[in-house]
Amino acid sequence: MSSLHFAHPWVLFLLLIVPLLIVWYIFKYRKQHAALQFSEIALFNGIRKTMRQRLHPILMALRLAAITAAILALARPQSMLSRRETKVEGIDIVLTMDVSGSMLAEDFKPNRLEAAKKVAANFIEGRTTDRMGLVVFAGEAYTQVPLTIDHRILLNQLAKLKLGNLKDGTALGDGLATAINRVKDSEAKSKVIILLTDGVNNQGSVDPQSAAEIAKLYDIRLYTIGVGSLGKAPYPFKDAFGHTRYQNIDVEIDEPMLRSMAASTEGGEYFRATNKSALERIFQQIDDMEKSKIDVTQYSQTRDEYMPFLIIALIALGLEILLRLTIYRTTP
Repeated sequence: MSSLHFAHPWVLFLLLIVPLLIVWYIFKYRKQHAALQFSEIALFNGIRKTMRQRLHPILMALRLAAITAAILALARPQSMLSRRETKVEGIDIVLTMDVSGSMLAEDFKPNRLEAAKKVAANFIEGRTTDRMGLVVFAGEAYTQVPLTIDHRILLNQLAKLKLGNLKDGTALGDGLATAINRVKDSEAKSKVIILLTDGVNNQGSVDPQSAAEIAKLYDIRLYTIGVGSLGKAPYPFKDAFGHTRYQNIDVEIDEPMLRSMAASTEGGEYFRATNKSALERIFQQIDDMEKSKIDVTQYSQTRDEYMPFLIIALIALGLEILLRLTIYRTTP
């Protein structure tokens, strides 16, 4: 990429001389008086100006061109040739979200699931160079969106996510194993699984700790997030008349298990989110830890470009002098 700049830009203020010279020339031309005076001008009726007279302003134009070009040359114009190469090392990330019935608890507003979806969507929108996927689990697990760079599809499917499509329960091991299958064969330099849950493993055929060990074998980093307030949380129930009633239920999160699962993988970490703000901070922290690596190589070369302006100034000045000594020579 090429750009033009001036090494001494303050010299360009001298260009203000040019319009002042134009004003001076016009004023001088209008104030000129004839060297010979006649009592009447009838003798000159029908006499037209010669080409030499019509082109007389060219002398001033050449002088202004010479001055302008000389000032531009003194400002030392330079061209800069630059080349920038950017290499982005992408990260493959699989969001693994718990969609069991307890995610309807309203210690997060409007509830745990909707709060998690909103925070996850903001996280996805900020990872423009990464492939991302979505796995959901309850009593069983499946892939909602495979790894993709098209985040619009991912965000659309995340927004449609709701409870009731899977057998209820919490199959941590199955959810993690499904996520591992989505990312294990990836050639990305960094592979990450973010597992979000609000419960205790009580379903599934895969032991959660064993799944974490498998993640370690494939160099997958695991972040686990426990979602839920401390103590009890309001949970909506439908009564016999279809009305919504709330009952406080115990918040049960197997933190030792989630912490152990994360610690099994290199660089893995466990987080606890007791409200939406805490969940947002957790995703921001993960975002900061998993920044894509960008290698930038920039080449630049500066070259002086004053010579063309200097040549123009010399040619214009030379032409003016030549014309004044020949065609426009005046008798002393």
